[in-house]
Amino acid sequence: MAVFVALGAFLMTLVGGWAAQRVTDRRHLVLGLAGGLMLGVVGLELLPEALEAAGEEFLGVPRALLLFVAGFLTAHCVERLLAVRQAGHGGEGHGHGYAGAERVPQVGLTAAGAMVVHSLMDGVAIGAAFQAGETMGLTVALAVITHDFADGFNTYTLTRLYGNARRRALAMLFAAAAAPVVGAASTLLLTLPVGLLGSYLGFFGGALLYLAAAEILPEAHHDHPTAPTLLCTVTGVGFVWLVVGIAE
Repeated sequence: MAVFVALGAFLMTLVGGWAAQRVTDRRHLVLGLAGGLMLGVVGLELLPEALEAAGEEFLGVPRALLLFVAGFLTAHCVERLLAVRQAGHGGEGHGHGYAGAERVPQVGLTAAGAMVVHSLMDGVAIGAAFQAGETMGLTVALAVITHDFADGFNTYTLTRLYGNARRRALAMLFAAAAAPVVGAASTLLLTLPVGLLGSYLGFFGGALLYLAAAEILPEAHHDHPTAPTLLCTVTGVGFVWLVVGIAE
């Protein structure tokens, strides 16, 4: 049952990636929406789940929040290291956009790879929830399937934003789509500790927030009208809020 439900996540991820491709002539609006979706997923879904699953404190701070900060700093350090490496090979430039020379393709692939891992854990979450009961499984599956639209949208957008070819973006999109099915199937063989899942969600949330705040949203507002882009960002957050509310 869990694997069958995960096929819905597979299809929804592909739909999200398809939507990201169809509106490339309005890239700033796409990026604004992607930033809002990422912010909503982090603040309204990942962090609450992480705190619930791994809320025990370490030196007075919940472990999930420590890993959240660690994820943010790790994403920042990885991007800076890759940017320095690119500059050392003559990769500096002043362009913007999917093929801008300032963009480091490895950062996009790393970010998309993190989305694939996140989608894999989504599948694990579906399987684990079905182990707890069918009602719990269907509730979690609803949330995962709906927000996998955002995952597909963001996976394709992140890969292309950093100058990767379309075929690479499509490859990462299909990997992200297949990951929930693989994750759900893996729960037939193992049971993931709740604390470990919470720690992962906290770390991933921090990395995702960095990409949204430091990369996606600044690029969305570069040389474009602010009001329509801002509206897309708010819409993205509101969409995730609606999804979380329906799932609850």
